[in-house]
Amino acid sequence: MRFDLITIFPEFFAGPFDHGILRRARETGLVEVNVQDLRAFTKDRHRTVDDRPFGGGEGMVLKPEPLFEAVESLLGRSAGGAAEPRAHEPKTAIVLMSAAGRLFDQEMARRYAQLERMIFICGRYEGVDERVAEHLATEEISIGNFVLSGGELPAMLVIDAVTRLIPGALGNEASSQNESFSVILGDAANSTQARAHDAAPPQAETDDAQGRAPCDLDGTNQMLLDFPHYTRPAEYRGWSVPDVLIGGNHAEVARWRRAAAAEKTRRNRPDLLGRE
Repeated sequence: MRFDLITIFPEFFAGPFDHGILRRARETGLVEVNVQDLRAFTKDRHRTVDDRPFGGGEGMVLKPEPLFEAVESLLGRSAGGAAEPRAHEPKTAIVLMSAAGRLFDQEMARRYAQLERMIFICGRYEGVDERVAEHLATEEISIGNFVLSGGELPAMLVIDAVTRLIPGALGNEASSQNESFSVILGDAANSTQARAHDAAPPQAETDDAQGRAPCDLDGTNQMLLDFPHYTRPAEYRGWSVPDVLIGGNHAEVARWRRAAAAEKTRRNRPDLLGRE
């Protein structure tokens, strides 16, 4: 997988890609990361990349010319124009990081992990010329319902999320399957309901104002958060690890974890279960 980042602050990325999973993935050749300075594609002596928006308004907007030319330089071909259709490369995504984009999620990360190349356009100032979003980028995505100063941090987060899903990037491939936002089949999740009352954490019985039973799933596929984790010591400041986790019964542990994951999802992220 190749990641290209187009930015006006190339030094921003010095360091973050040199640690952990991303470092190992780069060293083993699983991923390649290239940073492109947008100002290299300007024509004036001031290396201008932005301008005031038509119609007035606060701030400045990134101009289309350097962005189109930067992407074309990376692709080795023209990105087209109004009179010619844009060539489509199914294994390449040109992603504009923008607060106005579609919300990035784990399913999107899985889809990106199947690609061969991702080109990130890191917005700045008040945004980018809309023609970049409509006619250059293949996707416009956001990492959340908030505004940041630029697209560099979001691009790094997306690269991290995608890299860990590439086969070989993790020491244990199961780590990318048994974690938050994994899809749990409805039948498997529902099979835990009968045991959830006894096995779920204590707060599961007391914090449901609507009277739903713990792990009250509806039989459909569910997107769940990761199950709770505990480690030594078994008792700390009066709080004990659930007995089921130290009992040695792997089947019971698996059932407890599914039930606890569903309960934690209901408490913290009910939107993942399709509930109000």
